[in-house]
Amino acid sequence: MDELIVFDKVYLTYHTKESETPVLSDINFTVSKGELMGLVGPSGCGKTTILSLISGIIAPTSGSVLTGGSPPQKCDISGYMLQKDELLPWRTNMGNILLGAEIKKLDRQKTKQKAIQLLKKYDLEGVEKHYPSQLSGGMRQRIALIRTLVLAPQIILLDEPFSALDFQTRLQVVGDVYNMLKSEEMTAVFVTHDINEAISMCDRVAVLSSKPCRIKKIIDISEFNGIPPSERRVNKRFVEIYDDILTTMQNDGE
Repeated sequence: MDELIVFDKVYLTYHTKESETPVLSDINFTVSKGELMGLVGPSGCGKTTILSLISGIIAPTSGSVLTGGSPPQKCDISGYMLQKDELLPWRTNMGNILLGAEIKKLDRQKTKQKAIQLLKKYDLEGVEKHYPSQLSGGMRQRIALIRTLVLAPQIILLDEPFSALDFQTRLQVVGDVYNMLKSEEMTAVFVTHDINEAISMCDRVAVLSSKPCRIKKIIDISEFNGIPPSERRVNKRFVEIYDDILTTMQNDGE
């Protein structure tokens, strides 16, 4: 498969007048087109920083980050799905979906037609004139993802997108988002503290150390590719993979 994201010997250090703080140390990985890559590790280790590098918000101190073969700053190909859906309460759901297109000055009518198709495809037909407050938490997250998809990004960056939801809703939304990403053949990098979620959604999981962040191990779970999250959770291999990830996270000697 084509490598859509490439990290090659990436280091990142934050500089102040008084000190230097190493954040990332020798980060090397690739993400192929259509792959879902998970990032797990301790709080504050640098998971969201890696997403910021992929999106081009920041640049590495040394090494290279490429998306689609070019530095991220030169090719706007990624879209974010954040911890909170960030839907504007005074705009209708359709108004929220079209917000990014308005900012980017895309053709409104074409974007709206695509939005209508996606709403119908993902069982949200009829809610476009409603407001976010009229939706469940799971429906709001699907609207947030559609808002990203209408911009036609090649890469979706998911930063703890389910953490604000209750447990039962999370189980449902994990399945919904997985199905949407696979149906649209999206490439995604998924940051989470929840090992269960990482195994439920991803093809591979990178286990990160505390700062300065490095990759301790990348665990291949592509054996689950195409299997929905609810079925993965009851597969006997699920517990074995969970133990492998947890053991790697706890082993400071690696």
